Amino acid sequence: MKSILGKKIGMTQIFTEDGTVVPVTVVEAGPMFVTQVKTVETDGYNAIQCGYVDKKEKKVTKPLKGHFDKVSVGYKRFVREFRLNEGETFETGQEIKVDLFAEGDKVDVIGTSKGKGTQGAIKRWNYGRGPEGHGSKSHRVAGARSAGTYPGRVLKGRKASGKTGNKKSTVQNLVVVKVDVEKNLILVKGAIPGPKGGLVTIREAVKR
Repeated sequence: MKSILGKKIGMTQIFTEDGTVVPVTVVEAGPMFVTQVKTVETDGYNAIQCGYVDKKEKKVTKPLKGHFDKVSVGYKRFVREFRLNEGETFETGQEIKVDLFAEGDKVDVIGTSKGKGTQGAIKRWNYGRGPEGHGSKSHRVAGARSAGTYPGRVLKGRKASGKTGNKKSTVQNLVVVKVDVEKNLILVKGAIPGPKGGLVTIREAVKR
């Protein structure tokens, strides 16, 4: 599947020819290098393994060092695997750049959402508030958890306060507004998950 790794730079806005303002997220995508090619005969499925962002040799473990030395692409910080569509062919060491995509393409962007730490049920699950009167002692609590007699315990899966964010998140069917091959930039309409500098994966839209 047509995919590329990138780093979220931040958000800005651009103007179309008719003067419409378009909010975009700028992503520095690629270049990434093919570090391994998997086939049905050897691995049971067709896929490529790609490396992105250079890494110092002293920070690479011995198994990974041997793996990278086989293909001579340098040591990479991020290694991800992408399934291939029928008929697609790649070679080890091949460079994949942002020109994989073009203006107008529909894409999905996968990233890790910002971590919010421990949050209450109102912020985490959009619960309603309790009474605002001075006599009330339940302004922002979650309310009843379960029945008192049977089962007499909180059932698994009940929504409650807890860790929020810092999870894999996918935004689907975003439009590629502009591709700058020289600067390895791709501008995607709308917001994408994660903080500035966060790793994201841009792939062709599954439900386009």
